[in-house]
Parts: sequence; structure tokens; C-alpha cells
Amino acid sequence: MINVIEFFRNLPKKKCSHCGHDMLEKADCYGNLCDECDHPAR
Repeated sequence: MINVIEFFRNLPKKKCSHCGHDMLEKADCYGNLCDECDHPAR
């Protein structure tokens, strides 16, 4: 059985659904837009 920590460490980086750039994941965030695409001024 794989170690849980290794499982999460090996997951691919989350990508923005709008621009495709890698996202900085936050512990309580389930969004799929990066900070730039989700900016309120856009």
C-alpha cells in the first residue's frame, strides 16, 4: 500500500481552467481559476 503523503506529493499540479498555468493551491480552495483569471477587476 502506498504511503498517503507520497500519494499526495505525486499528484500533478493543478492547472487554471481558463489560461492553463499552474495554480498555487490553497488548503481551503476548490476553485479552478488562478488568481490572475479570478481577479475581480477582469
